[in-house]
Amino acid sequence: MSQNQSQNQKNRCYSAALRMLMRREHSQLELLTKLQAKGFDISAINDSLLILIEQNYQSDERFSEAFILMRHNQGKGPLKIVSELKQRGINKFNLDIFDWFKLAKEVRNKKFGDTPPQDFNDQAKQKRFLQSRGFGFDEINQAF
Repeated sequence: MSQNQSQNQKNRCYSAALRMLMRREHSQLELLTKLQAKGFDISAINDSLLILIEQNYQSDERFSEAFILMRHNQGKGPLKIVSELKQRGINKFNLDIFDWFKLAKEVRNKKFGDTPPQDFNDQAKQKRFLQSRGFGFDEINQAF
């Protein structure tokens, strides 16, 4: 690949990444994966990512904050959020800003109403629902 072709690919890679970031925040891993799928070579991707980070257009910290807020607003619990963040290459984040016990109770009440479950099967069903939403044992028990 000539110098000119290489620079052209880097420019196209940078532009593609910037367009993705204009739509929503992305983690570095998400951008890397999407750009590889578009056929860009790894050196062009790495160069583009470094420039985007330097320009503060890409930030894993900002991505994780937006992602956590979005998932919290969707009624997802901390276990699910942690798992999804790790899948996106994020290992440093802060979940302490939210009251997960309160959210678990709100999610349960929204789905099943304020009245407590009538029998063991009903309670088990509600606990499984909260567990599928990513809440831990303590948060689930506190929701009842």
